[in-house]
Amino acid sequence: MPVLLFVDDEPNILSSLRRLFRPHSYKILIANSGQEGLDIMEKETVDLVISDMRMPVMDGAVFLTNVKARWPNTIRLLLTGYADIQSTIDAINRGEIYRYITKPWNDNDIVLVVKQALERKYLENEKKRLEELTFRQNEELKSLNANLEAKVEERTADLKKAHASLLVANDKLKSNFLTSIKVFSNVIEMRGNKLVGHSRRVADLSRKLAKKLNLDSRETQEIFVAALMLDIGKIGFSDELLATPVSQMNGEELGQFHKHTLRAEQLLMPLQDLQTAAKIIRHQHERFDGRGFPDGLTGENIPFGARILALASDYDNLQNGSLVAKRVSVEDAQAIIIRGAGNRYDEKVVLAFRQIINNLPDDVDDKEISIMHLEPGMILSADVISKDGMLLLPADYVLDQHIIGKLALFEHPASAKLVIRVYSNRRK
Repeated sequence: MPVLLFVDDEPNILSSLRRLFRPHSYKILIANSGQEGLDIMEKETVDLVISDMRMPVMDGAVFLTNVKARWPNTIRLLLTGYADIQSTIDAINRGEIYRYITKPWNDNDIVLVVKQALERKYLENEKKRLEELTFRQNEELKSLNANLEAKVEERTADLKKAHASLLVANDKLKSNFLTSIKVFSNVIEMRGNKLVGHSRRVADLSRKLAKKLNLDSRETQEIFVAALMLDIGKIGFSDELLATPVSQMNGEELGQFHKHTLRAEQLLMPLQDLQTAAKIIRHQHERFDGRGFPDGLTGENIPFGARILALASDYDNLQNGSLVAKRVSVEDAQAIIIRGAGNRYDEKVVLAFRQIINNLPDDVDDKEISIMHLEPGMILSADVISKDGMLLLPADYVLDQHIIGKLALFEHPASAKLVIRVYSNRRK
């Protein structure tokens, strides 16, 4: 159970925060001053702290700076008024806070910020653990392989036994990666070949289709996440099978291929927040006319997200050679998709696809912009999503110079261009 600490010299503020977060299965701690907050953290392991800016003796900036120095892994949030903007900037620089929240706050917003912060902390910790595990096992494998190569002729039996151990270790490593699938959503693409960039392109097109079909932000996000992970069931495929177009697979290979959506659903089963995405992935190969797999669903019985994913995935696979041996041109791929309306694909989804490829104007007057051209006051027209599908900033967020700098730092080390869209004529 995550532990939250609220620090404020006003009892009514502490009461409001405790009442707001009590139904969300958090352990709540409160402190009436910065020093009391530090004393509590000496005794308790705190995951996230929310501190008011204006407090006597030790203000929020000083308190959070102390928290950063002594407990750097604790997430730090700052409550502040509009009049405290300069102090807030100083606090951000000194205490490296995760987010500041203006008073009076919106209950839904502050609950969402805390939830996202805790999820991000969990994923970062899990990523670090898995990277350390991978490094250790790789070092063990290197050492073992060196010994085996030196003794291969005289110790064939030992080599076979070691090989079996390596297979078990490899299976365990895969299992550990799959428990953190939201972080490693593109693990299949690391195999290279036709899969490179596939899930990202499918996710982008799926999100455009969902928006064109007027799905709400929650459904759009679920479809986007499902598209990022559409191929995780192929993680056990051999390199040869991954490189073989579906049209050229033999019976045994087709049997493995037809099971990949079921395997994906099983892998995601322990993750409660991804159950809708798992259902979409399971049904991505259903056909509108009922001749698909694994369940032979027809028409409206197929989840809407799966109908969108089917079209987006096929469109990219036609062009990268995953469906047929010869890569199909963009124009021919579009024609094939359009001809499939009513049998392979939902006619509504095909219509949205045609609107997108014909560049029909959207209702939203926005544009894509690079980080170097961002200016304070611009308003995001769409979520800013990292390469691994994590929400960095929500739509309608008003940019300031500090956040623009953070985005630039985030993009540079990863060498991954962020897709940033802003309203053309709206500023604050």
